[in-house]
Amino acid sequence: MRSAYYRPGTHDNGAMRVIAGTYRSRQLTAPRGARTRPTSDRLRETLFNVLAPRISGAHFTDLYAGTGAVGIEALSRGAEHVYFAERAAPALAAIRANLTALRIDSGYTIEPRGTAALLNQLAKSATPLDVIFLDPPWEAEAEYTATLHFFGSGPAASLLPCNAVVIAEHSSRTTLPTRFGQLTQTRTLTQGDAALTFYGLAALPTDAF
Repeated sequence: MRSAYYRPGTHDNGAMRVIAGTYRSRQLTAPRGARTRPTSDRLRETLFNVLAPRISGAHFTDLYAGTGAVGIEALSRGAEHVYFAERAAPALAAIRANLTALRIDSGYTIEPRGTAALLNQLAKSATPLDVIFLDPPWEAEAEYTATLHFFGSGPAASLLPCNAVVIAEHSSRTTLPTRFGQLTQTRTLTQGDAALTFYGLAALPTDAF
């Protein structure tokens, strides 16, 4: 994603591609204008280099999904199911257009009411999640806090297997808290003006990923 706070340099004229897997090198589209900030190809490559052993057969969430590039990358690499949460109409159109262009017609759920609605739905169904990726607008501190607290809280933490991982993309100028309930920060990777901060359940050793 994703936001009304576009930063030049995160992508080139909206041009993106799938990095690896079934749909390797296929082009993805993004809405024109400043409201969507797709995760760059380089940062997605860094993210999936770390996640590679976890993706095959995983249940993956792409929260604040924007163009859906991160979730589509997960599908390309063998994720069993991807949940996309996005409520901006142009971004939703881009997600659907990208899935259609790649002829992906199963293995995903799109929640057009946004992240909170998807998380409430998953909590009610007790759906286990292996990898959670979130990339709210970088200035939207409340979105980071609410989502990470959700996964660190008692009832929601039951959605996470013991080896689940939660990753937040954010500005490299921002430092996220080291703890959200049962979630503990394990590492942060920085690339240009973006950063990826990884969390796991508190019982996991800090070198688990």
